[in-house]
Amino acid sequence: MASTRKPTFKPGATDLGATKPGTTNPGATAPGVISAERTLDDDASQPAKAKAPAKANTATVLAFPEPKGRRRKRIVLTVIGVVVALVAALMAAVVYSPLLAVRTVTVDGTKLLKADAVRKALAPVEGTPLPQVDDAEIARLLKPLVQVRSVSTEARPPSTLLVHVVERVPVALLKKGDTYQLVDVDGVQLGSTKDPATVPLPLIDGSAAKPELFKAITAVLATLPPDVLAKMASASAKSPDAVELKLVDGKTVVWGNAEEKELKARVLEALLKAPADPQVPVNVYDVSAPRHPLTK
Repeated sequence: MASTRKPTFKPGATDLGATKPGTTNPGATAPGVISAERTLDDDASQPAKAKAPAKANTATVLAFPEPKGRRRKRIVLTVIGVVVALVAALMAAVVYSPLLAVRTVTVDGTKLLKADAVRKALAPVEGTPLPQVDDAEIARLLKPLVQVRSVSTEARPPSTLLVHVVERVPVALLKKGDTYQLVDVDGVQLGSTKDPATVPLPLIDGSAAKPELFKAITAVLATLPPDVLAKMASASAKSPDAVELKLVDGKTVVWGNAEEKELKARVLEALLKAPADPQVPVNVYDVSAPRHPLTK
């Protein structure tokens, strides 16, 4: 308990009021007597209270060194993050850089089409950065050109786009009115002519224009090697299992159905290349059973 003791000097009784001899003045003291008073702080006058426990001193915290493994892992992760960010920034710069914009379009693989027609169709891609050009977009732009079967591209930085075109292959002529249409195995018209003699393709009989017969005939013609196909004058079919071909020299090829067509094509090619025997003229080549071909 805190306390103070202050010495005080109190004046004599005459100053506070004299008392008669023989009487007592309780409140008076002898003149010139020094007395002391004891005072208590306000806290001391109150009942004792339990003191709250002292708060922990958090001003001083022991710092332990970071484990080497954790520090190394943190550094590695930081480095990886920086590298990824730099790569992403570099890729974005490449993808959108005007320095790689398409300025030249080179075309190969065209025979039916002119390269200029392809370049004209691909005019919308000019100015597009090479990394943003894809085959699907090129195919969409070339879709109006029916002669194109498929297409692929090759970027040649800084500004050249090489376009590889795979064209449809005409396999026959189909007479329509006064003109002859060049058609492929799918029946897609690839061109037309008024003089069939100028195109070394067989003429499909008009009666074979039915879808099932047309498909059977064109499947056979598409299998023939180009040099053999050029020797064909016409093709017909009474049914999908009875396809016949006529050579330009008037000879007949009995083909039959579409089974083993690749083998039949090789056998027919070998028969046509065989030396002719004047003593035994051949008018019919029967490859309907390719493992046992016949000539008549």
